[in-house]
Amino acid sequence: MEEELLRLRSEALGLINDAQDSSSLEACRIKYLGRKGLLISAMRSLGGVAQEDRPRLGKLANEIKQYIDQAFADKNNELSTVQGGVHRKTINLDLTLPGRAIPFGKKHPITQVMNEICLVFERLGFTIAEGPDIELDFYNFEGLNIPKHHPARDMHDTFYISSNVLLRTHTSPMQVRTMERTPPPLRMIAPGKVYRCDSDITHTPMFHQVEGFVVDRDISFADLKGVLSVFISQIFSSSTAIRFRPSFFPFTEPSAEVDIACVICSGKGCRVCKQSGWLEILGAGLIDPEVFKKVGYNPEDYSGFAFGLGVERIAMLKYGITDIRLFYENDIRFLSQF
Repeated sequence: MEEELLRLRSEALGLINDAQDSSSLEACRIKYLGRKGLLISAMRSLGGVAQEDRPRLGKLANEIKQYIDQAFADKNNELSTVQGGVHRKTINLDLTLPGRAIPFGKKHPITQVMNEICLVFERLGFTIAEGPDIELDFYNFEGLNIPKHHPARDMHDTFYISSNVLLRTHTSPMQVRTMERTPPPLRMIAPGKVYRCDSDITHTPMFHQVEGFVVDRDISFADLKGVLSVFISQIFSSSTAIRFRPSFFPFTEPSAEVDIACVICSGKGCRVCKQSGWLEILGAGLIDPEVFKKVGYNPEDYSGFAFGLGVERIAMLKYGITDIRLFYENDIRFLSQF
């Protein structure tokens, strides 16, 4: 038995040294140390030798097994090093090739347009105010001269949380909140998210709006037209034609909607502008005296104007986008164009 164990050790070490790759080394390991391997089988047969020889032969068998195990490990490390070196040597590197470009993030087109809008008004002396997305009914409606059961509430498709709490439908509540705590003169814009129950190619349940207003002595419609004309010329171009159409908003009187010459056909008429040559861009008007009364301003002493515009609407006109949902589908092919 002793001679058999020594013979198995010699054979195993010879095969280990001759192994040229990992697969042949693994085959050798299975042959001698597998569940039915030669050395393992020999160790199991030690129960048949004389009792006085078992301790010595058992010790020898364990030492041989440990020796072969270590030989396998050393050979495996050697083959890994050699094969790794060969692999590195066989890679054909062209160091003159340019490196791979690492993609980097950009600001979302809505954020870009929002920042551009705010920058234009900041240059005109407006300050920026932000308010809560979850709003009270008073600030969203009643403080803006839209009492309960007023037909204008139907235009807003409101998300109600309770009878008195809602997701704001416009950023105009900041007009009331600011006037409540700040005496005139005021010149402010309120950018932010707003929410309405509406969804199609030109509407989304959540969108962005910029409300702006000015309060001072002797403010007239001419001041409103001057500010909005500068804004439109900065966002689009100085040659963009503008028109004001009479309209109705509960919190302004008189009220107007502002159109620009279609950016697609330059006012000639096309499918986008429904052959009219004009595209609606925002709503505006002089602040209704009833709004001043609700915040403690004397309408005999002060006047002002307000306007509101949708950022997505501006972005769609600016970039020629026909489906508002593209802004929120997170398609990198679309977003990477901006």
